Amino acid sequence: MNFVSIITVNFNHCHVTEAFLEAFYRTNNYLQFEIIVVDNGSLINPIPEWEVKYPSVQFIRSEINLGFAAGNNLGIAKGKGDYFFLVNNDTEFTPGLIQSLVDTLEANPKTAMVSPKIRYFQDKSILQYAGYSEMNYYTARNICIGQFEKDLGQYDTGSQITGFGHGAAMMVTKMAIESVGLMRENYFLYFEELDWAARMKKQGFDIRINLHALIYHKESISVGANSALKAYFMNRNRILFIRQNATIVQLVFFYFHFVFLVMPRNIFTYVKNGNANFIFVLFRAFIWNLTHEKNSQDLGFKL
Repeated sequence: MNFVSIITVNFNHCHVTEAFLEAFYRTNNYLQFEIIVVDNGSLINPIPEWEVKYPSVQFIRSEINLGFAAGNNLGIAKGKGDYFFLVNNDTEFTPGLIQSLVDTLEANPKTAMVSPKIRYFQDKSILQYAGYSEMNYYTARNICIGQFEKDLGQYDTGSQITGFGHGAAMMVTKMAIESVGLMRENYFLYFEELDWAARMKKQGFDIRINLHALIYHKESISVGANSALKAYFMNRNRILFIRQNATIVQLVFFYFHFVFLVMPRNIFTYVKNGNANFIFVLFRAFIWNLTHEKNSQDLGFKL
């Protein structure tokens, strides 16, 4: 039986992480595993209390918020698994989840990453993710298959290749990580898992979804459903992703598309939704990409 390192990151939501751990122990029947919780600079350090409450869990403390990628990378560096299951702390497992994902990786040696089907926790009949289409590198657009649809089993075809895994729940092989490296930490938040999967595919690996495996997700607890932080990194990292992975021709086309279509549309949406202050955030995200190297570790945003 392959050993699985389950890694989750906490930031100022101790009750969410505790709910995650409690639900995991209620539903899990996979025996060869370890759980690693990375506290990513929470204002109050929860680890001393957790070490008493959850003695079988390994804890890592960062004194500052390193972001999604770097936080998970800390856990991977400590993990001993053949497979690493990176999962948001605002998720809830279902019985058999880990075994289903392990079976997928064991049956498909070329697969680097597999995600389960994801439904929204708030309405457990509604899909969030049933796979991704491939990326259009001219527009940085792809489709999250099934999102907001009622799950009637319309996508339940078992294991299949998909465009990208989902950052809320993705199991990755140690072999793939050794081949392509860890997630790029200068993304900080959003698009880092897409970049990781794109690099894996360039190395000849597949990305899969197992639609018979299921997890529930409490979306946007960590940053809020609508925040300047989210607006900044979604825009900044969308551009950065294309800079990291597209051809020169695709990049030039993308810049025209972003300036003349995406930015005006976003500005209109921000004003319509009463978030006119996000316009400044949008321009900061765009200017960052014009003034920084694509591997720059300067986030351009005061946390």
